[in-house]
Amino acid sequence: MSVIYLLLAVSITVAVFFFIAFIIAVKNGQFDDDYTPSVRMLFEDELVKEKTNKSKKN
Repeated sequence: MSVIYLLLAVSITVAVFFFIAFIIAVKNGQFDDDYTPSVRMLFEDELVKEKTNKSKKN
């Protein structure tokens, strides 16, 4: 029974460690998307074509 308590304590400690690491990464901008805004204008024509095709169908 004491093994279960030990495993529970270790798993909670590891989970807290990874959660803190995730929060620090988010605050430092690790998950900011810097690439997509620079290439968004390259895909704009496809969106315009889809909108014009939809308006022509109506």
